[in-house]
This record gives sequence, structure tokens and C-alpha cells, in this order.
Amino acid sequence: MSVRVEVQPRVLAWARARSGIDDETWLTRFPRYEAWLEGATAPTLKQLEEFARKTHTPVGFLFLDEPPVEAVPIPDFRTIGSRPVGVGQAVSADLLEVIYTCQVRQEWYRDHQLLNGETTLDFVGSARVSDPVAAIADGMGALLAWTAESRARCRTWDQALTWLREQAEAAGVLVSISGIVGSDTHRKLDPQEFRGFALVDPYASVVFVNGADSKAAQVFTLAHELAHLWLGETALSDLDPRSTDANAVERWCNQVAAELLVPMAEFRNAFDPTRDLHAQLQALAERFRVSTQVILGRARESGALTWDRYLQELESERARVAALVAERGAGGNYYNTKPVQIGKRLARAIVASALEGQTSYTEAFRMLGLKKAATFDELAQRLGVV
Repeated sequence: MSVRVEVQPRVLAWARARSGIDDETWLTRFPRYEAWLEGATAPTLKQLEEFARKTHTPVGFLFLDEPPVEAVPIPDFRTIGSRPVGVGQAVSADLLEVIYTCQVRQEWYRDHQLLNGETTLDFVGSARVSDPVAAIADGMGALLAWTAESRARCRTWDQALTWLREQAEAAGVLVSISGIVGSDTHRKLDPQEFRGFALVDPYASVVFVNGADSKAAQVFTLAHELAHLWLGETALSDLDPRSTDANAVERWCNQVAAELLVPMAEFRNAFDPTRDLHAQLQALAERFRVSTQVILGRARESGALTWDRYLQELESERARVAALVAERGAGGNYYNTKPVQIGKRLARAIVASALEGQTSYTEAFRMLGLKKAATFDELAQRLGVV
């Protein structure tokens, strides 16, 4: 006879919210859930273990009388509307796993750098929120080789993102861009939950960009998170402009990113406040390789839009872009996307360390999210390590 386990309904409801699984999939995957929730029956131990696995919940949590309070392990600068995300709000298993994975990789890379006698990144923590935004943006632009000329050579947002990512990695930053958890294509990250985060370390600074967002949005997220490195501030961000009302750090990082990507002097020359705003949005977004939402922000900062009009236009653009992103198909060559998801600089270091015998293949496979030796060998070839 199967042993049945009593589980508190509020704990089951917490696990569901935390999983991020949509309603339709949930009903198919967990047909007994409502009966468990109502107390009509209880799950068997085997069913509970399966429930834990499918919801990405540590099984021990399901035996608690109350849902555990899971705090994001880094400073959380996100907002819900105009309110900060507080302790007690549901945090998805996907977000937590991505942060924990990046922290493990960061720790490994820091040890790797120290072992090989590498020096610190001198730009990390070199700025203060009191520093002039334009001066910091100029310094970032110089390090990233991001000029009007290099921007013009990037004919798409994807090319602009690639340029900035590669330049940041060449400068020593570990940049990871992914729209899924690990290699699981069924666990897609939600841009509404977070846009990106920065993990600051003088030897091993990490920037993670939510790749489920539009390419144009990813460009700004990358610039924003790089600004966090200059400031020396680890943070989780959603980049909502309303969060800047109460957060000087986010406001400063937004301003630096905007000035880096859309210098105000150049914007004023390109934007005509006497013409229809909507007639100019797309052309300006294409010129600067940013989103139309960033252009709206620069229009507001130039004095062409009031705050209320800006928020109204912003919501409209967000809805339009979200619909376009939802229609975008996934895919791509595995050996092209995998290094970007991990970060090419980090992936090369792990592969090289394993080949040299400094890191075990077991650990290398775990950090790279690989299962087969043939995949490792092909990845090493593609990365130019062998």
C-alpha cells in the first residue's frame, strides 16, 4: 500500500507560484493538484517527489507547515509597478537557479584567475554615483570601442549586442546571455520578472542578460549591468524607470547606459521635437541600435515629453514589443548559442582548464551543462581551445 503524505495547501500553492508553470501546462502535468489542495486526497510519497522534481522545488520544503521565505541572494532593485519587490513576494525557481549557477561559475573563475596570477579589473568600482554621467559613459565607450563609427557598422541590434558583448569579454567581464535555465528549453526566463543582473568581483565580474527579451532591450540591459560594475554594485534589475524614483543606483546606471548608447548631444541633433513623435521612434531606434523605449526615455530627458506622457507612451511600446517577442521563434545552432549562454570567456577558461588537468572533467561538464564527451570536444573545437 502506498504511503500518503499530508502537505499543507499553502505550501502546495507556494510551490506552484514559484514554478512559473502556465495554467494550461499545469493542468496537464498535475491533474491531481486540485484534489490535494482541497484535501480530498493526499499525494503518495512517490507523487510528491515527482511534484517536487517537476516544479523544481527542494522536496524537503514540501514537508514544512508554512511556505519558506526565499530571498534573492543579491541586492534586489526590481519593482512591481512603482513598488519595490519585497521579501515574501514569490521568487521563481528559474531566477534563483540562474543566480546560483552564475555564482558557482564566478567562484570557479575567481579561483582560476588567482591561480594563474591574473590582476584585478581596474574599472570595477572605479565610479561613484556622484561622478558626471557623461564622463563615465565616455570611459565605458572607450573600453568597449563603442563609437558612432563602430555603431554604424552594426547593421542590426543583434550585431550591436554581439559587439558590446565581445568587447566587454575582451576587457575581462564574464557575459552570459540566455533566455532559458541551463540547457532546458522548457524553462524559459520571464523578462517581466527580471532583465538582468551583475555580480561584482574585482577578479571575476559577471553580467547576466535575460535573452528572452528583445535584442534591442538586451543591448540596454547589457550597458546598464556594465554600469553596475563601474559602480562596484552587485544588483538584480528590471530596469523599470519608475524604480529610479527611490533608487539612486538604478537611476545612475540607467543614465550612464542611455548616455553610452544614445549620447544626448547626438540625440538632440537627430530628434525634432516639432515633428510627430511616433514618426521618428523607429528610425532613431535603428540609428542608435536601441529600443524605441530607450528613445522615449531620451526624448523625456531632453524635455520633449512630460513624465506622464512618457509613461503612457512607454506602456504602449512595451505592449507592442512584447507581442513581437512572443512571435519570435527560438532556435539556432547549438554550438553558436551555448558559448553565449555560458559566456565565451568563461567557457574557454573551463575547457582549457579541463584539458590541462587543472579542473576535473566532471566539474567542467557540470559547469558547462554538458553530458557527453563528444559535445565537450566539439565545443572545444568551436571555441578555438584545441
